[in-house]
Amino acid sequence: MFDRIASPAKFAALLVLLGLLSPALASADAASADAAAPKPLTRVHAHNDYEHKRPLFDALDQGFCSVEADIFLVDGKLLVGHTRFSLRPERTLQALYLDPLQKRVAENGGRVYKNGPPVTLFIDLKTNGPKTYAALRPVLQQYLDMITLHLPKGAQQRAIDVVITGACPREIIEAENDRLASIDGKAGDLDSDEPADLIPVISENWRTFFKWRGKGPQPADEREKLQSFVKKAHAHGRRIRFWNAPDNLAAWQELYAANVDLINTDDLPGAARFLHSAKP
Repeated sequence: MFDRIASPAKFAALLVLLGLLSPALASADAASADAAAPKPLTRVHAHNDYEHKRPLFDALDQGFCSVEADIFLVDGKLLVGHTRFSLRPERTLQALYLDPLQKRVAENGGRVYKNGPPVTLFIDLKTNGPKTYAALRPVLQQYLDMITLHLPKGAQQRAIDVVITGACPREIIEAENDRLASIDGKAGDLDSDEPADLIPVISENWRTFFKWRGKGPQPADEREKLQSFVKKAHAHGRRIRFWNAPDNLAAWQELYAANVDLINTDDLPGAARFLHSAKP
């Protein structure tokens, strides 16, 4: 029908016009997608991330740059869950985290967020540390294209930084010359001179050191203790995180003001809204 109402000359002109407009339309679509992408949030950690309706993806939709997966070694498989009762054969570390992260990194030019910072994947070993890590290491090697590699001469930074917590076999990891994972430190590591790329984070149970539960003003002595923790960690180039901390606005404000690097939360949208509104 079109050839009945348009001359060949007009049809050719229309094709030229469409050819000129298509790149512009594609560019506009790309700009719109970039604008809609979440802003990467580096000051927050998705605690027990696998318990959300959409493990990993709920956190990424909010812009989180740190997530946590608990793993159990069961019949040679690395299954994700908080307890043995919650384990399912299809919920492997690869299926829930490593494969979707690899796909996303490939789509975003080598980063989880396009032109964004590295994302930290905490892997909490819930079964025997040496045995579980022995099964985990060859799995991580399958994702060399996206996981930061630590060599004696320095780190080859990539999209994902893996940090081992829980039943972490520290001596085994320390002895490796080609590490694909780092160690989650404890309070005893605050004054350690171990390299920051070996122990990049200090994670501790809030309730071991603080009585404040996020209601009313934080006691002055506890605020000073919190600031001391942060200063010591930062003096050695490490980040700090407290699990089991109060998970509400009052607590987020105190943790943020004290320069705690990773605010531990189960409330992904709430913490994201707070960080978007927080003053630098």
